[in-house]
Amino acid sequence: MPGLRVVLDTNVLVSGFAYPGSVPGRIVATWLQGGLNVFLSHYILDEMVRVLPRLKRVQMTPVEIRDLADGLMFLAELVEPENTTQTELRDPADQPVLATLTSAKADYLLTGDKDLLALADRFPILTPAAFWSRHGN
Repeated sequence: MPGLRVVLDTNVLVSGFAYPGSVPGRIVATWLQGGLNVFLSHYILDEMVRVLPRLKRVQMTPVEIRDLADGLMFLAELVEPENTTQTELRDPADQPVLATLTSAKADYLLTGDKDLLALADRFPILTPAAFWSRHGN
């Protein structure tokens, strides 16, 4: 897996931290151990900060979650997505995530978002499970 360039969507980050034994958890752990080059944007990190406190399973204060996001900025390559519009995107709110993939020129976008996965025939978008079955240990 070293050398692979991936964008982790918010749902993968959130699942990875909330459920460390899950496939997203293994992907996040691989990244944090240096086995994966991860690209993120401020949009994805800010969305993670908004979503994580909603999970009862996550025992972190809002300040700790913000500190986590700030720390991830040093572990990931931070990309500012280009202002492009993909008209075939079903949910316009996903535009910054797709733009992170194209701006990073990443090998894959890993997501569980069905609206983004619908574009997998045009962009390198995989579920965490499909990615792990191809590249996991």
